[in-house]
Amino acid sequence: MQLWQNLPFAMILLPLASASLTSILKGKAARRAALTVISLVTLMAAAFVPLMQGYGGSYTFMMGHFPAPWGNEIRAGMLEALTALCFALVMLFSVLGGLKDIERDILLDRQNLYFVMCELTTAALMAQVFTNDVFTGYVFLEIMTIAACALISARTKGRTLVAATRYMIMNLVGSGLFLLGLTLLYDLTGHLLMSNIQEKIVALSATGKYQQPLTMVIALVTIGLGIKSALFPFHTWVPDAYSSSTPTSSAILSSLISKGYIFLLIKFYYRVFGLREVANTQVEDVLLVFGAAGAVIGSVLAIRQLDIRRMIAYSSVAQIGYIYMAIGLGTQSGMTAALFQLMAHAICKSLLFIATGGLCAASHDKRSFPSLRGAAYRHPAAGAAFVVGALSMIGIPFLSGFAVKLAYAEAAVLWGGPRMITVLSVLAVSTMLNAVYFGRTVVTLFRLREEQIPQQQKWHGGPCFVLSCAALSLLTFILGLAADPVLAAIRSGLEMFS
Repeated sequence: MQLWQNLPFAMILLPLASASLTSILKGKAARRAALTVISLVTLMAAAFVPLMQGYGGSYTFMMGHFPAPWGNEIRAGMLEALTALCFALVMLFSVLGGLKDIERDILLDRQNLYFVMCELTTAALMAQVFTNDVFTGYVFLEIMTIAACALISARTKGRTLVAATRYMIMNLVGSGLFLLGLTLLYDLTGHLLMSNIQEKIVALSATGKYQQPLTMVIALVTIGLGIKSALFPFHTWVPDAYSSSTPTSSAILSSLISKGYIFLLIKFYYRVFGLREVANTQVEDVLLVFGAAGAVIGSVLAIRQLDIRRMIAYSSVAQIGYIYMAIGLGTQSGMTAALFQLMAHAICKSLLFIATGGLCAASHDKRSFPSLRGAAYRHPAAGAAFVVGALSMIGIPFLSGFAVKLAYAEAAVLWGGPRMITVLSVLAVSTMLNAVYFGRTVVTLFRLREEQIPQQQKWHGGPCFVLSCAALSLLTFILGLAADPVLAAIRSGLEMFS
């Protein structure tokens, strides 16, 4: 094994180990330590992508001295490398963009613990991307859940404790169902490593044994991770959690944590159960229906909101619905579109939450639409960034949102039949609804009353905020303009994923 193949392990271990050091630091020292660690993880992820591309395959990394089936393994391929890079970039710019809000919203003696939670979330995301062991996936899933609750409740204003409690209750239900599924899976197969489990499931399917328990396992894992990732109708915790917390927390929750759960579910479908076994249970039909319903109903609920952050929260419900709808197609092209949407939405939603934080700060911390009139003039960088994110969500050409919707349409047309009609209809309806609420918001941000015009004073979010908005906007354009090579890389990664 070559030295660079240790990078996935380093991306997990570095933020995990550094969290204990950050916990004893204070104020700016803790912030610098966390930013340094997350930056290093991002650099390692950026270096890992071309290395994996040159390697041309996948490999497993045995941790410790115990081989399969007793030991723990890391597995890396092109898809894992791309996802890790996306997650690391979004984490870095989410923290950078919300530094002023963290200083303002979180008590000084809690700020070091906040950055500890950011590091633990980074470690958990990397572990879920690279792990080849189902129980390790569960352990880091719980670490991420606990860190998410802390990220919500860290803010001392608003309904944060209520939001964190609702988040904890719903996510504990999801974790319990997921763990019950893993328990039954271990009882059926006797293995924890993904590749060994899949071999055993193939053997069981060939004999026709234990089909009902296997169906139950797939259902439990799907429902558990669906609840945790806010699949409709399990989205009720989303508005309070996303709107009450500080902008960095909202960006991390919406862009990363929910996507980590979805990526783990896709990994289970490919590397644990196998797509054929999943198709036999018809769970894909259920995901298609609930995903389509979430895409439309989430957009309708977003239109009804008078609070900009709650509007973006309901928009996230709609976008999660897109991902599950594509998974529900049950095809390689559908799964490719879902993974592309996972990356594009992670970047775009972080951009929207960070930009919204700046717009609200320039409007005396008001979040209602009447209070945000003319906010784009008070904070030009945030206004420009919000426009980029909004246009991408609507699906304007040259932005990532357009490329995503085009990939969805192509996947639906390749499948044909009722599913094609469902997906294309949902895309058309939800796009119009997106245009309504994001268009209304953009108009509000650039609309002034006559008496406001001489009173406009520009509010500056600092260089880190501007850098974050510019970088996330650029990434949104890059995914839109370079969609073909990214989609090709995702397809290549999926081929070596199973």
